[in-house]
Amino acid sequence: MVKNKKLLICILAVAALLRLVNLSNGDPLGDEMLYAFRSVGPMDFDLATKQTTPWEWLDSVGIPMWAKLSWHDHPPLVFWVQHIFIKLFGENNFAFRFPSVLLGLVSVYLLYLIGKKLYSEDVGLVSALLMALTVNNVFISRVGLQESYVIFFILLTLYLFLKSLDNSKNLIWMGIAIGLGGLTKYTSLVVVPIIITYLLIYRRSYFKSKNLWAGVLLGLVIFSPVIIYNIGLYKSVGHFDFQLSYIFNQQPKEWLVAPGKEEIGSLGDRAKNVVPNLVKSNSYVLLTLFILGLFFYKNKNKLIYIWLFFQVLLFFFIGPTVRFLTMLTPVMVLMVGEVLTRLNFRYLLIPVIVFEIIYSINSQIINYPIGKSVWAYSPARVENYEWGYNELEKFFQKEFENKYPKYIFDSKYKFIESFQSASVEQARKKGDNSYNALVIYDESIYETAQLWILDRRQIYHGWPVIKSKDYLLLPEKNSFEINYLVIPTSELPLRNSVLSAASLLEADLKKQRKEPIIIKNKKGLDVFKIYKFSL
Repeated sequence: MVKNKKLLICILAVAALLRLVNLSNGDPLGDEMLYAFRSVGPMDFDLATKQTTPWEWLDSVGIPMWAKLSWHDHPPLVFWVQHIFIKLFGENNFAFRFPSVLLGLVSVYLLYLIGKKLYSEDVGLVSALLMALTVNNVFISRVGLQESYVIFFILLTLYLFLKSLDNSKNLIWMGIAIGLGGLTKYTSLVVVPIIITYLLIYRRSYFKSKNLWAGVLLGLVIFSPVIIYNIGLYKSVGHFDFQLSYIFNQQPKEWLVAPGKEEIGSLGDRAKNVVPNLVKSNSYVLLTLFILGLFFYKNKNKLIYIWLFFQVLLFFFIGPTVRFLTMLTPVMVLMVGEVLTRLNFRYLLIPVIVFEIIYSINSQIINYPIGKSVWAYSPARVENYEWGYNELEKFFQKEFENKYPKYIFDSKYKFIESFQSASVEQARKKGDNSYNALVIYDESIYETAQLWILDRRQIYHGWPVIKSKDYLLLPEKNSFEINYLVIPTSELPLRNSVLSAASLLEADLKKQRKEPIIIKNKKGLDVFKIYKFSL
């Protein structure tokens, strides 16, 4: 027993290292930026022209309380958790990614408890070890996406459900976990059909349990902010939030275009993408062990089959993207752990452990992976690759440190003005200095990088930020003492449209013999030219 505890501590320690080392590295260019940006406020607004929000629709008449209980596209819990950590650690990559690390570590421990409950302590340890090391879970625990939260709440709910089979009082705690999971993301509610199906087959008497219905009631109370939000939204505009309106085929005029949904494709497309995306999101060693394990897996408790069935069914509904497939990892490692332990193939663990550690380090921790994609590192790295946008963030952190803007552009929305006023007032009280500066940027900069690095500073803190084409039309250019012209190079991922007026501005500055500040990424490549000039 003491030996097993030491092994578990070692597993958790290695898991922590794989998730914490160089956590801030890698440009946050995907959806994690859309969550982190809104978590700063927090506020339900991110400059998305094709997916506007109730805050924008109702700003002129005053944002009602119900509109602040949830978000237009997701439940609120992830935003509020990230907001708390941003308040603690600042507006940086570490702050909005650190909660994922913590939940990833607890998920490893929960998987140990589930494996121990379903099979044996040995299976629990082996499964936790695989979960700790495999690149799929390492990746999702190092980014500020919702899936690390979803995995945690799925595992917590199922563990409490397993405990309830011995003591029905745990059904109350299970209901609370389901409610919190629903506040995180609707996909976490996949546990509901899993549990109902199991009870219908094996424990129908539980439907008469007071503890079950007490848990259901508590879960609904916890989930009530989302319910109240959707009632308020329906009364105001005649449809539910973005996800529910899509599910119920409401086709609201505000969201005739559904960003993120068009990529799902037909049922055939989803089926076709399962295997390629499984390969992208898992090491081929773990994937091979899982496929082999399907033929040798054996367990009297059929919960694992029900879990696997509904988890796979969910992918055919939401699409088998790389990030969504991370939810399959706990089932995979449990099945592999059971087979390796029962067939006494534990001697395979040493080469598997060595491979998975090296593969995860190469895929997620070092700045630039070595070797060929898939064989040497996971293609999931594209989600947090070290392109060089982080270097632009560091540049402006230094330039605007202990400063606040002297001039602020007028805002279209009152709620933005309130954030800007509060930021400037806080900076003044802190003793910061006013700084008369304007940031002009080339429109080819990647959208989410622009949102986090530039728009965040304007929306929340009031810094004047303007596109190069709009700068040419600006009537009072002399109002600003210092100007920054930001031009990304072709070494970076860029927006589809690269036509920009920045080249005209750069040509004029070159005529004046102005030299740019060159920003390099960790590879030593030139990624930005920044002209700092006065008129």
